[in-house]
Amino acid sequence: MFESAEIGHAIDKETYDAEVPALREALLDAQFELKQQARFPVIVLINGVEGAGKGETIKLLNEWMDPRLIEVRTFDQQTDEELARPPAWRYWRHLPAKGRMGIFFGNWYSQMIQGRVHGHFKDAVLDQAINGAERLERMLCDEGALIFKFWFHLSKKQMKARLKLLEDDPLHSWRISPLDWQQSKTYDKFVRYGERVLRRTSHDYAPWHVIEGVDPHYRSLTVGRLLLDGLQAALANKRPPQGPLTIGPLPTNIDDLSLLNSLDMTQHLEKEDYEEQLITEQARLAGNVRDKRMKRHSLVAVFEGNDAAGKGGAIRRVAAALDPRQYNIVPIAAPTEDERAQPYLWRFWRHMPPRGKFTVFDRSWYGRVLVERVEGFCSPGDWLRAYSEINDFEEQLTDAGTVVVKFWLAIDEQTQLERFEAREQIPFKRFKITEDDWRNRQKWPDYRVAVGDMVDRTSTEIAPWTLVEANDKRWARVKVLRTINNALEAAFEKDKKSK
Repeated sequence: MFESAEIGHAIDKETYDAEVPALREALLDAQFELKQQARFPVIVLINGVEGAGKGETIKLLNEWMDPRLIEVRTFDQQTDEELARPPAWRYWRHLPAKGRMGIFFGNWYSQMIQGRVHGHFKDAVLDQAINGAERLERMLCDEGALIFKFWFHLSKKQMKARLKLLEDDPLHSWRISPLDWQQSKTYDKFVRYGERVLRRTSHDYAPWHVIEGVDPHYRSLTVGRLLLDGLQAALANKRPPQGPLTIGPLPTNIDDLSLLNSLDMTQHLEKEDYEEQLITEQARLAGNVRDKRMKRHSLVAVFEGNDAAGKGGAIRRVAAALDPRQYNIVPIAAPTEDERAQPYLWRFWRHMPPRGKFTVFDRSWYGRVLVERVEGFCSPGDWLRAYSEINDFEEQLTDAGTVVVKFWLAIDEQTQLERFEAREQIPFKRFKITEDDWRNRQKWPDYRVAVGDMVDRTSTEIAPWTLVEANDKRWARVKVLRTINNALEAAFEKDKKSK
């Protein structure tokens, strides 16, 4: 793969100077059109051999284009904030919005290649990282992102010659970094693993471009032309806006579709039993969250359920057991304009807690396969794809030590009607009932099917759904607390066995 980058391409200065003005003007026009359309972000991944001109080329692109619309990020050593969260968090939080360009140095490819070169892990872990990169890029492209991947290359002989030249030049010797010397010693391994990664991850939706780094004129024009061609093609590909969507006829045997029908909705607790069990479980939760073993974990609790099922009340009983500094509650509503400008999971990734902390999601990423599916806010392709994307997302969280607990609070139609009517009669609860709540009741069968699919496709061993019989609020609140405690204690026990 790298052989073609060692031919020795060169462009004389006269040709370079003649081509740059037109290329620069075209890139600026494309960048302005990208901003105006604001349909997709551009992600540029920069990798390759040290000394091959990566930094110089990007510096030049910032001069040719409007740097206010380009976000350059370098991912070197992980900060304490990043180390306390899943590895992908540091990349997700810096993704460019639609209409903007993000340039990533030291990205996920740099991390996996350098880790393997220095023996931090074996081939099996490298292959897992490759698979993860493929899934991430596929997801970003499915969300509309345009990805460019550049590998800047030098042969071993060319790299050594460049280092020698700079070392002997007192005015430019400062440009040689410790990483340059380090990579000169590990060059063969770096290129071998780099080629393995490139061959596995070069796809039509996100191909690799190998750039010969010897001649600065050649590499700059080549990168500029590739960016321009890709931008112009993507900008010209204007898909018509999506209209109202339908999901086809719904099955008629709704009650046979899911585990919801098997719930015993008569479950209840008497007030005295409730108060005793509530205090017991709250004390248990307080102890678990303060436990020193919690430093190896974070906790994420997802609350979904029928309207008026008591999610807010259950969340308040969980929060009442804890110091406010230990947890964060994230209410999820319709996405803001900033959130619409990012891939779907971005607004959830950025709220992931560090180790030792607890985040509660009041509604969650499951909105894509529930309300967005039923209300036609996304295409069938989007919500069908979301099942696997969500499973992958939750697997990344659990792999990083996050305990994920998911609740569906279920009530029957009659109970919901009674609660709606009661809310309308109580002044301080009227804000809880809206026209949308009444309208959603008309789609009860549609939501029931969507919930059945959601539980069936996303209740995994690592992040199972807990279905909560919520006709009786007391029963529901105690079951939620007990489930969280059981999940934390199971994680602590697993830690003990793994030692």
